[in-house]
Amino acid sequence: MEIAAAIIFNIILKRSAMNRDEACWNDWTWQLRHAIRSVLRLQEAISLTDLEAEGLRALSIKKGLPLQITPHFLSLMDLKNPQDPLRLQVIPRIEEFESSEIERRDPLGEEDHEVVPHLVHRYPDRVLLLATDRCAAYCRFCTRKRWVGQGPTPKIEHLKKALAYIRARPEIKEVIISGGDPLLLNDDRLDALLSDIRAIPSIEIIRFDTRILTFAPMRITDALLAVLKRHQPVYIIAHFNHPQELNEATETAIAKLVDNGVMVLNQSVLLKNINDNAATLAQLFRRLTYLRARPYYLHQCDIAFGTKMFRVPLDKSLAIMKELRGHISGLNIPHFVIDIPGGFGKVSLVPESIVSRNENTISLRGFDGEVAEYPLD
Repeated sequence: MEIAAAIIFNIILKRSAMNRDEACWNDWTWQLRHAIRSVLRLQEAISLTDLEAEGLRALSIKKGLPLQITPHFLSLMDLKNPQDPLRLQVIPRIEEFESSEIERRDPLGEEDHEVVPHLVHRYPDRVLLLATDRCAAYCRFCTRKRWVGQGPTPKIEHLKKALAYIRARPEIKEVIISGGDPLLLNDDRLDALLSDIRAIPSIEIIRFDTRILTFAPMRITDALLAVLKRHQPVYIIAHFNHPQELNEATETAIAKLVDNGVMVLNQSVLLKNINDNAATLAQLFRRLTYLRARPYYLHQCDIAFGTKMFRVPLDKSLAIMKELRGHISGLNIPHFVIDIPGGFGKVSLVPESIVSRNENTISLRGFDGEVAEYPLD
């Protein structure tokens, strides 16, 4: 066990009658049972800043997106650094309860595109199935903070209605299973759900949107791998925002998935004071590519309520992408996307490369600033 993990392990066991067997640390259900959910437990590990203390007091009164942090994720933090990039993602601050006029309860218009309970049909050929509202830990910038961790939790009858809707529409080729975090469902539930989806002739691709590899990578067990292998092709869309989130346990989990034929891609969110510089993102994307987890999306932070403190100005976001291009391999660079408010879908943005144009040519600026002409015909 790594030193930081051992420290958190001992803090947690002060309040536990469990045997001090380090093997339990590597049990994902133990990680969930011992997640930090109260200010008292959090203060045993971290000295709260004034902004965090005020945020936690506001949360106790106003409710909303819960506090929950797995021991694994806590062990990856620099507990003495108030600006630790992992800490900033999961501990409420008072700014979370200050909303601007542009922010929305449902920034992606998912409720307007909900065709049956917990099934969103926004794009012609794919649907989003919200299989659970629960997560292993809760990101304070969550686009579904109106619902996640608070319910209503999807029930079996909801999933049956969703499957009937998909079955009746052969134009649907892909099912994206999200939430919450769908990999919190137990293996039997996942196996049954995947079997039902695979029984629909039109479905070609199944993917899971999950942050379990960040918060509790020990969830990737041999039993889960056996389930996923039975229903290939299955894609895992992981969510890492900072290189500090990658440790030996995470890397082992990614390797297990890929070695068993489960394709892993990553989506990140561009977050102010967390990863909003090219050097941090380049380190993250290079490492993920090395681990065979393809950088897929870099999202501009959605305009959910209370997320202003996380949003990077768009001009700066594009400048970061410009700095990355040509300085790291194209294998390492994700699509930079904005999910258009109101449910109008994702659009990819790239830094402007066209300097000028005439009837015959355009002038293009390369990554090093040099400009050259290219024929239009």
